[in-house]
Amino acid sequence: MVSIARQEVPEDALLRTFRGAVHPERWGRRGDCFSVTVDRTVSLADFVLAFYTSPPFKLERWILRWLLRAPSTDADARALAQGSAQQFSVWYAGARTPTQLLMCDRYERTRSWFRVVPLHDGRTLLQFGSDLAAPPGSMRKNSMSGVRSLLFSLHTGYSHVLLCAAATRA
Repeated sequence: MVSIARQEVPEDALLRTFRGAVHPERWGRRGDCFSVTVDRTVSLADFVLAFYTSPPFKLERWILRWLLRAPSTDADARALAQGSAQQFSVWYAGARTPTQLLMCDRYERTRSWFRVVPLHDGRTLLQFGSDLAAPPGSMRKNSMSGVRSLLFSLHTGYSHVLLCAAATRA
């Protein structure tokens, strides 16, 4: 059984530090971080590929293809994971390091973050997080409407499903 933990977004996470966008002041207010430790060495490329080609995410890809005309394939996911592509469906790579990848959506409303942390005993900590842009004109740190709050709660459950699926495949 995979045990997903919620933790604070690390200080050095691209999800927290990257401010590139049309409205950089709207980022960094609602970020989350979920993690799981797997009993093997996993590269960032392996993690990203496993995530974007997992069965639950393939359903999301299908929905995005039909609703937003944003097709994507497993080959596209592989190219992104390996660093030879900068776009995938509705996202683009905002920033990348050897252990982290930050994906930004083309509408500048959401971000997804991946990180692998090699552990001393051959295991790997996989981290996945997201952030929502604050609504325009909102300067309060945790300002969120009831509908946005509900969607964020549903997103938390979905994040668990996606991270679990990626952890078993990576």
